[in-house]
Order: sequence, then structure tokens, then C-alpha cells
Amino acid sequence: MKSSAASSRSSRNNDMYLADYHIHSTCSPDGKLSMAEIAGIAVSRGLQEICITDHVDTYDWHSGEKRTDYDWEKAFAQYREAVERWGDRIAVKLGAELSGVVRYPDEADCLMQRGRDLDFVIGSVHLAAEKFDWFDLYFIKEHDMPYYRDLIEHYLRDTVTLARWGRFHVLGHMTLPLRYLHEHLGIDMTFDDYMDAVEEIFRIIIPKGIGIECNTNRGGMPLPYDTILRRYREMGGEVITLGSDAHASEHIGCAIAARQQLLRDCGFRYFTTFTKGEPTFRPL
Repeated sequence: MKSSAASSRSSRNNDMYLADYHIHSTCSPDGKLSMAEIAGIAVSRGLQEICITDHVDTYDWHSGEKRTDYDWEKAFAQYREAVERWGDRIAVKLGAELSGVVRYPDEADCLMQRGRDLDFVIGSVHLAAEKFDWFDLYFIKEHDMPYYRDLIEHYLRDTVTLARWGRFHVLGHMTLPLRYLHEHLGIDMTFDDYMDAVEEIFRIIIPKGIGIECNTNRGGMPLPYDTILRRYREMGGEVITLGSDAHASEHIGCAIAARQQLLRDCGFRYFTTFTKGEPTFRPL
């Protein structure tokens, strides 16, 4: 016989509104599934809503050259197919993950003009700062601790610049360098020594109605972690989305329910979904 506490947890899980707001399709260079395939998997896993947020970058991944083109026709066609096939069983939203704003801000504006009808935009910093010749943080290599601290400081400065630019809905995976330091190099660092910069970011975005993402990191370390989530909430931040950052089938919806509990533990009562840029607050 279940205890009352166990019954309560079971009831809560059944009542959860599960929405994954960071998923990449084959409209991203590193995506493995079409939007319709993603929607079908999400339905099978009990999600009520997804948002496809493919990479829209101001730079070419290989050459680093600036770019002003994105295949919106392909994205819109895949989106229509997903809605036609699955829209009666799951809410399918179309978004983008915009990166490279700090490096090429004019190109960011140009790219997003054609995407103005999107439901949702994540603003992300994927590149190390100009001082480090704009390398993708994924490729961080072994150095000494002063180098890593300098990298984080400049990453946060660029995140401040992105926050001031502000033409997006949430700030994506704002502790991203920590993920690659941990996963690729086995180095565990935090942003605890950089909270002044973190709070500066929050002071910029909160009055604008811009939120942050709780990226489940495909079941790994949440980005950002609990200390930063709590500080955002303490400073009055309310807009927060949950996203798996899935690029393949096994990660769609990954740890979304568990990270709802993390948000509750950090003082949140709601998480956020979006329709044509307008937030809806979903009870946790």
C-alpha cells in the first residue's frame, strides 16, 4: 500500500505539464531528427508541449565567417509537417536558438527579421570572447586555472552584452563553460566567485521581461545550477523555461520532470511556455 506521501508524488507527476523548450532538429547542423519525428517521440513520452529551437548563428561553424542567411523555408516546412501529423496530440511551437550576437550584432538583426513570427527565441553565448579568437566553447582545451577564470570572466562580459541587446525571450544555458570544463576536462568550477557579474545580468534582463532557461543538459548538470537559479528568483526573476537541449531521440524530454522539482526547491511556483512571444505561466 502506498503511503500518502508516495501517493502525493505520484499524483503530482501525473498532473505535471511537461514542456521541452530546447530541442534541435535537422534544421540545425548537429540535429538528427526532423521536427515531425521529434513531435512523435515527445508524444510517446507524455509531453504536452515542445518548442523546436534550432541553431540560428551569425557565423559559419567551420570558417567563422559572418552569415546573414538561414533556411527559414526548410524550418517552416518541417514545422508545418509536425503540426499536421501531431498537432492534435501535442502543442508544437517553433523557436530558435540565436548565437553569435556579440560577434556580429548586425547580422543577428538581419537573420531574425525573417524569423519574426517565431513563438520563442533563446539567446545564447557559445563562443569564447574576442580575446580568445572566438573559438567555440565546446572545444575548450587543457590550460591552467588562471586561463579558465579569465575565460569565464570574458564569457560573462559577453553575456552582459547579449543581455543589453535583449531581442530574445530567455537567456540560454548561462553556465555553459562549466559544462564543457566538467564533461571534457574533468574540471569542476562554479560561478560562485562571479556572482557580481551574474547579478548584473539579472538586473538587465528582469526589468525587460527577459527570462532564463533551466537547461536540463540531457540529464547532466543543470545549467545554471541551484545557487544561480535561487538568486535569479530572489532578485524577482519569474520567466523561466525548461529545455533538454536534445539533438537526438534519447534526450527528448530528458529530466524535464526532475528539473521541475529543482525549480520548486529554488522558490519558483511557475515555469514558462510561449506563443508568438507571449509567455504563459504553468504551475509547478
